[in-house]
Amino acid sequence: MSLPAPQTSPQPPRRVLIVEDSAVLRHLLMRVVASDPRLELLEAVETAEEALRLVPHLRPDVISMDICLPGMDGLEATRQIMAHFPTPIVIVSDTVGGGTTHVSMNALRSGALAVMEKPQGLSGDGTGAVAQGIATQLYIMSQVPVIRRRLLQAGPLPPRGARVRPLDIRPRILALAASTGGPTAFARVLGDLPADFALPVVLVQHMGEPFMEGFAQWLDQQVPLPVMLARHGTPLARGQVLVAPGNRHMTVGTHGETVLHDGAQVQGQRPSADVLFSSVARVFGADALGVLLTGMGEDGVEGLGRIRARGGYTIAEDRSTSVIHGMPGAAERADAACISLPVHEIGPHVLRLLAGSQTPIDRILEG
Repeated sequence: MSLPAPQTSPQPPRRVLIVEDSAVLRHLLMRVVASDPRLELLEAVETAEEALRLVPHLRPDVISMDICLPGMDGLEATRQIMAHFPTPIVIVSDTVGGGTTHVSMNALRSGALAVMEKPQGLSGDGTGAVAQGIATQLYIMSQVPVIRRRLLQAGPLPPRGARVRPLDIRPRILALAASTGGPTAFARVLGDLPADFALPVVLVQHMGEPFMEGFAQWLDQQVPLPVMLARHGTPLARGQVLVAPGNRHMTVGTHGETVLHDGAQVQGQRPSADVLFSSVARVFGADALGVLLTGMGEDGVEGLGRIRARGGYTIAEDRSTSVIHGMPGAAERADAACISLPVHEIGPHVLRLLAGSQTPIDRILEG
């Protein structure tokens, strides 16, 4: 007599702590969580102080955190939770415009994994497309392994004139991409580059379209290089960072300009790192530098591999500093990265590559 096949026990629901001072929205979020079988509501509180008291006892799998709270705000609460009891945190913001977007970027820098716009007109029973989006975001982020947040100290740059090992590359462009954890990583890598950096920089950050203008403005204030959202036809310029706008693919054209288009999503993303990296490989070939930073999924792996296959130089963020090692880890496994480095070593490494390239400055933008 054959034995019955063993039954696979279902995954237990992910436990959620809600921090929201608005009673109306707090109860709506409670219904969102209660109506999703993937989630379990632990508690819903209205102050950061109460959340900090409960986190070490409840040990939630994910926290929905408001920014504007009575007493301690959500930014400081995020910093303290990530410093003492690392937990995936999803920021829920009142608005995506003006100064609040800047605050949202600082929340990501403090360790939050995602920022969502506070829902307007959410159905009272916690169902519908908006509710499903919130629940799915909480569920996905609840499974992200997080690390204790601390300020990374920059290693010393080699002294001016120091000998470095020359490499057989002549870089003319730096392309970067990231997803979850990207804002902090970009601020660190680009913050280590000087204001007179010799290459044009293009980057993709997976983020909702309404947040992209605020993200570019925030990053512009964090790093020495000027940062702006790319427009169709924006010329590549040395020492300038062009950010792919929300919900549009960005490529580089053969005449040294950005090209935007509305093609289908790639790896579930638009803008896609694969799309940007592949165009960089096609146009710049062996003269390209590609960097894939922290993020979930595998977007960017194929494009990074194409840069390396054309003779370009590619870097993946090391597991030790990645908020999520999905994208850079997949690049390592696919042999798409020439080297893996902690985030605080990437900028200095890029500068050493340029110092060793023996590339005259007038060749940086001229093929």
